[in-house]
Amino acid sequence: MAAAVRLPGVSILLPCFNEDDNIAAAVAEAHAAAKVAAETYEILVVDDGSTDATGAVAHDLARADRRIRVLAHGRNRGYGAALRTGIAASTMPWLLLTDADLQFDLMQLSDVTQLTSDYDLVLGRRTPRRDPLYRRVYGHTWNWLVRRALELPVRDVDCAFKLGRTALLQSLELRSTGAMISPELVARSLAVGVRLVEVDVAHRPRRSGEQSGASPRVILRALSELRALRVSH
Repeated sequence: MAAAVRLPGVSILLPCFNEDDNIAAAVAEAHAAAKVAAETYEILVVDDGSTDATGAVAHDLARADRRIRVLAHGRNRGYGAALRTGIAASTMPWLLLTDADLQFDLMQLSDVTQLTSDYDLVLGRRTPRRDPLYRRVYGHTWNWLVRRALELPVRDVDCAFKLGRTALLQSLELRSTGAMISPELVARSLAVGVRLVEVDVAHRPRRSGEQSGASPRVILRALSELRALRVSH
């Protein structure tokens, strides 16, 4: 692999809902990764209506470091809504979309920065995926469905490790509020002719907190948003 390239600036976006056990470590990892990968950076924590201490911990961290910004939703609006809030607030030329659940080693950011000279959007692909069996089955089925419905040339569309040009991401008219945000982001990016690439990234098992991606409410919302996007695609 070519020598690492330092980005002129990067925003690291951490959407979170009830991640009080993980958020401090996630912010620390974001700091460490950004210092290596970019000349300057900011960390955006979007607290999506958490009912635990996530917001309080995040605000304490932000008071101690001006590079951390906390964006809070008064109620839980969904993963897609949290990403959209963070994307709109980003001020750096590059934006890493990831999660606060510690399932990715964010130091991998410096492994992919050299791709930014040739691509506008770098998509991670979990290799291997370290989730429970039921989530791997759900994820495989979902990826198959969205690839067929939207003709996406991507194997792991929901991987929460995406590095893109901020201007590009802010120009997309994203509408999804739930899990459909990732397929929509890729579909709308392809529609405007972006250069994208998918690369392998290491994945960790979740050690704390609860996953909600396979809940019936989340699935039904995603299917509804997929149907709406396919009609307009």
